[in-house]
Formats: sequence, structure tokens, C-alpha cells
Amino acid sequence: MEFLSQLNLERLPQHIAVIMDGNGRWAKNQGLLRVKGHKKGTKAVRQTIEACAELGVPYVTLYAFSTENWNRPKFEVDTLMNLLVSSLKKEIKTLQDNDISLSAIGSLNSLPEKAQNELNEVIEKTKTNSRLKLTLALSYGAREELIKTVQEISQKVKKNLISPHSINESVIKEHLYTHDLPDVDLLIRTSGEQRISNFLLWQIAYAELYFTPVLWPDFTKEHLYEAIYNYQKRERRFGKTSEQIN
Repeated sequence: MEFLSQLNLERLPQHIAVIMDGNGRWAKNQGLLRVKGHKKGTKAVRQTIEACAELGVPYVTLYAFSTENWNRPKFEVDTLMNLLVSSLKKEIKTLQDNDISLSAIGSLNSLPEKAQNELNEVIEKTKTNSRLKLTLALSYGAREELIKTVQEISQKVKKNLISPHSINESVIKEHLYTHDLPDVDLLIRTSGEQRISNFLLWQIAYAELYFTPVLWPDFTKEHLYEAIYNYQKRERRFGKTSEQIN
């Protein structure tokens, strides 16, 4: 089935988040080192953001490196950080050509200085682009984000800047890393795993979850279209009944 022609461009998800899983298994299946899978995965990143820009999806967030990923073997972590720097340098043209702005969320101070500098440079160069906002979750963990949020709000309560009774969803959202992004509409995870892995726990409260067995390096534009097609076939009720929605 050719999914692109089946899509309703009036009903696209506004914010797509992706857990890019399966790089290591892809490499193992090919008899290669795990890092080769990560390198091949950058092609899937390019295809995905290009496809989203072409369709008109305004926000994409990619889970690039979790707080737990620091526990991987040092060689793999070092390679991933070097790959981040080289990919940012290489993909600046893709971002500019497609009018995509880059941002990042997570404990960015824990990244190597070289990676931080390259990241900041690309963010600065693309900040006026407006077709799509691409956010990389780097050294990111949702529980850590929520702890940080509670700490910041607690400090403001302590200083009488916020009343405890005025704390609501809007106040919490203002203190999240993603304060300038809408909630996630569609969360995609590749490689067949069916878990969230500490990713955007607050932001996916009403997201549609889509799990595919495709390993990330094999993920193509057609797979993205299939995920969006699947999303469009679902009824999003947000706690209401079907009758209320229709």
C-alpha cells in the first residue's frame, strides 16, 4: 500500500516524537560493530525530518541520547558524541534547505564541550527558520525533567513568587524543557520494543502510541507515512465519548 496518497493533510499530527531504537541490533544483524548502526541511523533521521517538513508537520522531537545511555561502554558513548558533532556539521545544509530550526532539551551541560559548542552553533544559525522545529533530546530523562520542574517551582513558592494553590498544568508546563512546544500527538518507537523508556512522560499524556518492528536504520519516509496513516485512522477522544467527538 502506498501510504502518502492516503494521508489527509488537514489532519496531520502537529508534534511527532520518535524513540529511534534498533541501531545496535541492526549492526549486529549485519555482523558489524554497534557504532556502524548509529552511523547508518543518521540517514533515517535525515529522511524523517525531510518528510515531516515536506508534509507540513511543524514539530518533531527525536530521542537522541538518554540519561541512561551514559552507562553504555565508553567507546560507544565517545563514538556517539563524535557522531553528534559530525552529524550537526554535515546536516546544517539539510536544515537550512528545508527551513528547519534546531533546538535541544536535556542536561546539555553534561555533553562534551565540543558537542555543546557545535550544538549551540547550529541552533544559532537556524534560529530564524520557521517551517519545522526539530528538537533533539540529548542527555534527556523525563523523570529528571520533572524533578527539575518541581525544584524550580518549589523555589518560587519559597520566595512567594507562586502560591501553592495556583500551581496547575500551565504552571508546570512553563517550567518543563518543552515549555515552547505543544504536547505530543504521535509517539513512534522503532525496533519492536513497546515501552516509553523515560521519554516525555508529561508531554505524551494524550499521545497516540505507534510501535513498529522496523529497526531505526531501516526506517524510511514510507514507514513514517504509514505511522501517520495509522494515527489518522484512530479516534482521539481525550476522555470524551465517541458521540461527543462526532
